Amino acid sequence: MTRPTILAATDGTARSRAVLGRAESIARNWDARLALVHVRKPANTRFRLRPKRVSEPDLAEDLLRHGGEREDLHMLDGPPSDNIVELAHRLGAALVVLGLHRERRVLDALRMTTMERITQGLACPVLVACTHPPRPYHKVLAALSFDPICAPDLASAARLAPDAVFRAIHAIPPRAADTKERRAQAMQRAEALGATYMNCPGLPADMPRPEIVAGGVHEVLHYRMSEFRPDLLVIGSHSGRDPARLGNYARDLMRAPPTDVLVTTPDPANGVAPLAGPMPTVGS
Repeated sequence: MTRPTILAATDGTARSRAVLGRAESIARNWDARLALVHVRKPANTRFRLRPKRVSEPDLAEDLLRHGGEREDLHMLDGPPSDNIVELAHRLGAALVVLGLHRERRVLDALRMTTMERITQGLACPVLVACTHPPRPYHKVLAALSFDPICAPDLASAARLAPDAVFRAIHAIPPRAADTKERRAQAMQRAEALGATYMNCPGLPADMPRPEIVAGGVHEVLHYRMSEFRPDLLVIGSHSGRDPARLGNYARDLMRAPPTDVLVTTPDPANGVAPLAGPMPTVGS
């Protein structure tokens, strides 16, 4: 049986300091192969961050110290997003672990970030690791859309945190034109979808039925984060309209994660049977 591969990506800066340790922990628990990738900056790059450890010998030493093999170090040149996506596909990665985003206030408003392009190009989940040093996940909070293509969300998280306490929420954003009757219908429909979602394979044992809350997604999640204090947040990558498009909410959380964030990708082959009619989703 082929061992799965966990691919850790580092830029050599402090933003990536949690990546390799977290990837090592997951690889050990999954009996997976640990691979490390670094995409080198061109020599004529105008702005350099002076990362501390990006030479091949240094990265090889880091990988060996975390239980990897020398041949699983990949030093690449070219566009980071294209290189990492292509390598992940070639290795058949089961998970890609990324570090924190480097904020560029003007450019971020105009284009997708590197981590967003990587996430959108992958078929496997992405873990944004910011907790250092890494420790086992004890509390997991999932923001669910109840879309059938997102059913693997919590199943993926359960593999990362088999002993954690799980909670899930679904927000129903208010609409100015909604009447009391329409709001009641939206709540009933969400409850039906939540009950169906609980039949998805691979969900954490003893997980309570998802909480359905009327309110804006950011507001609801912020409140539950403050109350529950999870160390892993789970969200779907898709927009709620197009499975191939990264949702705005996923992008917001990846750019400024409040804790480690697992971004799962749509899988139409898994999940519950579709239910007719549109419904607001947390990914929109």
